[in-house]
Parts: sequence; C-alpha cells; structure tokens
Amino acid sequence: MPESTAWVPSTIADIVAHWAAKTPERIALTEGPRTITYGAFNRAIADTAAILRRAGLRPGDRAMLVCENCCAAVVTYLALVEIAAWPIIVNARLSHREIEDIREHAQARRTIYTVDSSVHARTHSDHDGAVTIEAVALGTISLGPLNGAARTEPAAADPAERIAALIYTTGTTGRPKGVMLSHRNMLFVARASSEVRALGTEDRVYAVLPISHILGLTGVVVSTLLCGGRIALASRFDPRLALQAILHEGVTVMVGTPTMYGMLAEYATKKQVAPVTGSLRLISSAGAPLDAATKRAAENAFGLTLHNGYGITETAPTLSLTRLDAPRTDCSVGRLLPGVEAKISDSDGTQVASGEAGELLVRGPGVMKGYYKSPQETAQAIDSNGWFRTGDIARIEDDHLFIVGRSKEMIIRFGFNVYPAEIESILNAHPHVARSAVVGRQTACGEEIVAFIEPKPGAPLSQTDIDAYCSGRLTSYKRPSLVILIAAMPLSPAGKILKRALPAIGDSASGEVVRIAMSA
Repeated sequence: MPESTAWVPSTIADIVAHWAAKTPERIALTEGPRTITYGAFNRAIADTAAILRRAGLRPGDRAMLVCENCCAAVVTYLALVEIAAWPIIVNARLSHREIEDIREHAQARRTIYTVDSSVHARTHSDHDGAVTIEAVALGTISLGPLNGAARTEPAAADPAERIAALIYTTGTTGRPKGVMLSHRNMLFVARASSEVRALGTEDRVYAVLPISHILGLTGVVVSTLLCGGRIALASRFDPRLALQAILHEGVTVMVGTPTMYGMLAEYATKKQVAPVTGSLRLISSAGAPLDAATKRAAENAFGLTLHNGYGITETAPTLSLTRLDAPRTDCSVGRLLPGVEAKISDSDGTQVASGEAGELLVRGPGVMKGYYKSPQETAQAIDSNGWFRTGDIARIEDDHLFIVGRSKEMIIRFGFNVYPAEIESILNAHPHVARSAVVGRQTACGEEIVAFIEPKPGAPLSQTDIDAYCSGRLTSYKRPSLVILIAAMPLSPAGKILKRALPAIGDSASGEVVRIAMSA
C-alpha cells in the first residue's frame, strides 16, 4: 500500500492540514500559471472559513457554491466543510432557473460565486445582486443575499456521518433532488479508488471533470488530496489544452468521459502526435458508458490501456474499477471495490442466475444517507437491508461487472427488450460516426428506436450506408427505425450526452437536422 494512503482521516477537512504539516512546500493545486503549496492551501482554507463565518454561515446551513473548476472553488468547498456547513456545488453553466430551483429546494442560507475564474459565475452573481466581500488568497469570491429564513440541520454525533456534499441531480431528473453524501461515504470511495489506481504523492492528476459532479469531486479532487498528489485544474475540456498538459506539464493521471477521450484521440491523430508521449501512466474512463470503438481509438492514441469504471451519484460515486494489473480488452467496468456488495435481480426482485442480466442492486459504505427532504423517495431507493436500486441493467461474469443499460431507458420493440447502450456501441464503431445516442419514441404501433448521430467532420453518411452497417450487426428489432444526423451532440459540463434534449432537436426544423427513415 502506498505510504500516502496509510492514514485514515475522520473528515475531508482533515486532509489538507495533514499534508500541510507533513510536506508544506509540496505543490497541491495548479490552475494555469497559478500554483499553491499544501501549506498555503491550508492557510487559504482557514482564511476563507473565517470569511464565511463572518458572513453568517453556521454548522448545518446549506451553502451553494456556483463555480467552474478553479483553485478558489476547491478552497471554498473545503472551507465550507471546515465550518460544517453543507456544501452544494453547482456548475456555473447551469441556467438561472436551474440554480434558483436548487437554492429554493435546499433553502440555502448563502450562495457563493467564484467570480474571478468563471464568466458564467460572474453573470449569476450579478443576477443575484451578490457583492464582492474581499479578495481571498486564490481569487475573488462574491456572496449572495443572506436567507434569514434558512434553518440549520442537526449535526450527527459522529463527524464522519455529517454531510460533506449535497449533490443535486436536477440536470438529469428535471427537478431538484439532493443526494446527501457524508464524509464517510466520500472518504470510502476516495480511499478505495486511489488504492486501485495506485495514486501517490508524485502523481499529477488532470482535473477536467467538474467538481460540481460527484466524480470530479470525490474521484479526482478528494482522491488526489488524500494521497498528497497534485491537482491540475481545468475549467472546461479542450483537447488542445488537455494534450498540452499531457505533453508538457507532467500530468500522470487523467480521468474523463468517453466523449473526452474520443475527442482527444481524434485531435492527437489530426495533429500527428499519436501515440502521445509524456508522463501519463493511467487513463481511465467514467461518467458514461464506454464503447469498444472509443476504447480502441484512445488506446491507439496514448499507447496505454483505457481503464474503465462505474458509479452513480448516490454511491459517492464509484462502485467498480478495472485493475492496473489486469487490463481488459472489453468494456467491462471492472471488479467491485473492496467493501461493496452487489446482486442482480429481475423485475420481481428475484436474484437471477450468474451471467444473466437484471437490475443492479448495491450495498456498501458509499451508499448515500438519502435524498434531502424526500424520505419517501429514499425508502423507494434503499430497502431496509441497505440495498440501493441503481436503475441500471447489468450482468456479472467472472467477478467482473458489465453494464447493459439503464432500466428507465429500456425500449420495448415488438415485445423485445432493447437497451440503447448496445446499439450505441455498434453505431460508434462506424468509421464516420463521432458519437451517437439512442432513445425510444412512442408511436401508435408501439415504441420505435431513434438514433441521433453526430458524424465526423466532413464524413459522408447515407441511408444506404447506415442501414447496411446496422443490418449486418444488429438483429431486425434492434435496428433504428429513424436516424437523425445532427451537427453536434448536446453535452453536459461533465461530457455526458444530454438525452433529454434530443427529442426537441428531433422535432426541430433546423437545416442541420437530417432525417433518414429506415426499415424495421
């Protein structure tokens, strides 16, 4: 076990102080030309915590942090943890309505904006009438009005059981639903993930996944800090900047979505720098299903195995990872983390035979404390024995987990169950397809399969081409009945395809949308 993971903090607030005392001059964070050592990092957290206390924030208050990835955001998050407030990290690229919905549901006492590092955060700050309080060590922050009606939540007697993050899933559910994650939840995942990835003090981890997403927060930021490593913060994904960091800035580890790796592999090939050389020792995909074509392209571009993993917000998030000493040629999401249990059940709750597909239920230290102010939804998600229903369809083969698809995305076609992930994997392997997304659409004759495809730049795609390609690889009831070509797939800040936005695109009259009717 690396020396850096041999200690166990009680709370996330303990981590930076530990390394500040042990190696104060080692660099903890970088953001462009800005660097901060662990010693300066620890002082900045203390200074910011004092500012937040003076601004009226109390233990048990919900406090929103509207930001993009930057040093000020990481410092402010840890300062909120230090004063035992409940941090709600919100991506500054959300709309005013989305932010207001979260704020109203959480009854946040204050909203904090990292106005130096994000034009979007500054826009929201101005809209909220926030005022700049003072320049903190790592950038200016502003504070929105005090919500005097906000009431504090009681603190758990055990500090490890107190809330370390309140993550809202409004981006995918369409309404606010706050996932309450404790210090114990997040530290379990951070520690287990760092051990599987063998993170240590010499690692420089590229942090492009938004820290407003639990994978960016726990799987990248907390995991790296726990090991005393260096975090290279990037506010958004740009393949040019990512490649520069890999080639010239000593990045050793990158965790990203399949979309990011696909774009990076394409860019590196175009610039004729593939296979990429540099300090990278580990690339890992997460946050969305990995398909074989993207895995192959990334591995060719980097000369490394593209590892894979799986998790969801409600489990802080990671549940499984592929192992460094057992690289996979397929798209398995690996073995369960030590301490995580899983079972596969049918629609009646009966456990299925080994190798068969069914809904994945999990149990372990990472499972959330519940949905904020939603005990009924919590009870529907977590049973009396602690099993959490993921809503994902999976199978287990030789102790390795495979995700088949989302149960809510399942399409019933001619009486057969069809999972979009399988079709997307086939479409993404087409040499002219950049990325695809498959959804179901109800018609008078039942559900039909609609495939949205973003072609590669300048690549021709025709009905004959796509139809012939699918007919040789998919049985008739799995073939799309409609293909819609779009110029660019709608993506979330975390790089996930926003499937909820696709129906509106399909109904659009824009000239960028081309409909190709296909036979069933």
